[in-house]
Order: sequence, then C-alpha cells, then structure tokens
Amino acid sequence: MAIASLCRVSALSVIALCGLVAMDQAAPGVFVAEVVAQDKPKKDTRETRRTPALRNKVYERLAEAQTLAEAKDYAGAAAILNDMISEDGKRALNSYELANVYNLHAFLSYSNEDYPQSLRYYEQVIAQPDIPLAMEINTRFTIAQLYFVQERWQQGIDALLMWFEMNEKPNAGAYVLLAQGYYQVKRYDLALDNVETAIAMHEGEGKLPKEQWYNLARFLYFDKEDFDSALDVLNTLIIYYPKKQYWVQASHLYGEKKDEPRQLALMEAAYEQGFLDRSSELVTMAYLYLNAEAPYYAGAVIEKGFSDELVDDKSKNYELAGSAWAQSREVAKSIPMMEKAAAKSDEGELYVRLGNVYLDGDQFAKAADSVQKGLKKGGVKRPDQARLVLGMAYFNLGEYDKARRAFRDAGKDDRSAKYSKQWIAYVTSEEDRQRELEKDLF
Repeated sequence: MAIASLCRVSALSVIALCGLVAMDQAAPGVFVAEVVAQDKPKKDTRETRRTPALRNKVYERLAEAQTLAEAKDYAGAAAILNDMISEDGKRALNSYELANVYNLHAFLSYSNEDYPQSLRYYEQVIAQPDIPLAMEINTRFTIAQLYFVQERWQQGIDALLMWFEMNEKPNAGAYVLLAQGYYQVKRYDLALDNVETAIAMHEGEGKLPKEQWYNLARFLYFDKEDFDSALDVLNTLIIYYPKKQYWVQASHLYGEKKDEPRQLALMEAAYEQGFLDRSSELVTMAYLYLNAEAPYYAGAVIEKGFSDELVDDKSKNYELAGSAWAQSREVAKSIPMMEKAAAKSDEGELYVRLGNVYLDGDQFAKAADSVQKGLKKGGVKRPDQARLVLGMAYFNLGEYDKARRAFRDAGKDDRSAKYSKQWIAYVTSEEDRQRELEKDLF
C-alpha cells in the first residue's frame, strides 16, 4: 500500500510537509527580526528587556553585507560579517548588533547548504542577552527546523517544544512539524495528537488542511488499527484530493473490516474512473465480483484486462477468467481461457477442469482427451472425480466399455463409489436399451 511510502520521509520534506518555509525569518533584508504574525507571545519574565539600539554605522555595514548576499556574493558578504565579529570588531558591538550579524551569517551558511554551521550561528543569536523577544521566538523556530533538516529529530522536538512554550497560539503548521518529529522517533501517539490538533485548527477556521497532513493521520490511524478513523480520513481525501490510491486504500480497509459490498463499491468506482491499471487490482476486483455472486462481471474485468495488456499472462489469471465465465454459463468464453490456463500450468489439475468445461460445451472428445492428459501429467486433486468426468465423456461418445472402465477406476475411491455404481448401472441399461432398439429395427 501507498502507506509504506510515508515511512521514507526525507528531512527536507518534513519542512515542506508542514507548510512552512525554513529560514523564513532569516531572509536577506531582515537582519532586524520580525515577529510571526499569527503567534502571540505569552507573558514573559523578560518583557522588560531593554534592547540596545542598532547604531547607524552598524546598520550600514549590515546593509552592505545584505546587498552582496542578495547578489549571491556570499563570500563578499561573509567577509564583511567576519570583520564585524573579529576580535576588535566584536568588542565594539552590543548584544543586539551581534545578534543581527549572526542572524545574517546564519542565512549565508544556509544558502550554501551548510546547515550545521547555520545552526551554530542561530544558536549564537539566541545566546545574546537582551535581544527582542520576537527575534528569539523566530530564531528558536528556525533552530528547530534546522535540526529536522539534519534529521536530528529529538533535538528538533526539544527545540520546538521550547518554542511552543513561548507562544500563546502556535499555528497549525508548527503542530504538524512537531507531529513529524514524533513520527520519526516512533512516538506515534504523540504524533497523532499533534497532527489531529493541526487538522482540527484548519477545519475549525474553514480552511482545507494539506493533503500530507491527512496522509500522516491516515498512516498513524492505520498503524494503531483504528480502521474507522483511517476510513474517515480516506473519505475526506477522496472528496478533496481524489486520487487512485485513496479509492484503492479505502476499498482495502473495507476489506479489513469484512465489509465486502463497500469494498467492491469502492473498487468499482475506481475502475469506472480508469484508475485500476495494475494486474493485482483487476484480479482483486474479479474475486470480489465472484464473492458477490456476479461471475459475469468478474470474467468481463479479467478479459478486458488481458485485452488491454494489464493482467499478467499467468496460468492462475486465465483460470480465474475461465472459472468466472464457466460460472456465468458462458462456456464459449470459458474454454479459450481454460485452455491457456492449462497450457501454462505444470500440473494436470487444470486439464481436468478444462475437461469439465468441454463436457459442459458438449465437446466430448476434447473432454476425454483433456482429462486423460491431466491424469497423465499428475497433480490432480481428486483423480476419482476426474475419472467420473472421463466416464461421462466416453458415455456421450458411445464408447461404453471405456466409460465403464473409467467409472470402475473412479469407484476405487470410497468418495466416488456410490456414483460409480450408479453410472455403471446406467451404462449397462443404456446398452440394453440400444440393443432392443436394434432388434426392433431389424
């Protein structure tokens, strides 16, 4: 199932999954931190911080470095910043100015995909005393994201929990990011709690949660075998993000619940939309039709699958089609399917079944030949029943001695002894009847 693919989430996709942009607060031009609009900081003991001013000469050098960064001259920008935090320069900067230098340095490292170095610079940002609370909140969130990017899941969780403590109303994306962290460390109950919170927040605001959020919840419900909740999520996905995988997975879950009518209904809906394009899917649908006592539709699905070159060219699939057509009394359609099934089989069982189909189609010589071939090949489940069919074929061909011999062989098995005696008696009476007719004629 498409479920297993969720287990291979990359670190960068974790960020995308949550609808967040890593390093958002560190974009060029934002060396004076901004507060996240939707986040309202809690009352904090540091609200009375007296943040030092950003002096004009420092601002100008930061602006120069930023201009070079915007032109992708990262080396030039880094040179200015390194000079600003050199031994002599560092002493001339106050804590807020240093925080802004480290903030821009972190962005340069991120742009060069040096995530460990970027993380170190961001940690230097929050290490500075008396920086604005908004700047600390934003930076802590970015630090959490960078831990996730490096697949340092538990550290990312810890950093994110600290960020949550500083916010009165975290946004839904943050809850999903936390859910992904818990998912990666296999704490599935906590992952589910957080993704449920995110989905409820979005739905409560009249917004449509992201498809990936629903998928994470679906996987977590499935893992705990809460199939009802998983189906609720899949039904939502079918409505808002209609894709083949959701129809098929929903059908599979109804199967897990032993609700075959709904299982078949979902597969039919997927089939009508042209979604079923794999052999296993079409074969499953055919079996569902057989279980629903609709063999004609089972035969039609498999035969079209063969025609469209979607169903695998295997003996068991031809056997399925042949059986379906036989059950629906479509003998002419059943025969070619059973012929292919038997030809591709290593055992004689399918030749015996083909003999049965020939017998139903009044092709008695072919029935006898097919059963004999099956018995000779071996692997027949009920040789006694096969010999009964052989006897009936010979009887209809008027070869009474061969028929009697076949019935006698069948009777050696106690399970067919009763029928063997009845058939032998019937063959004898039919011979007697024919002799009397011949006397009357001559």
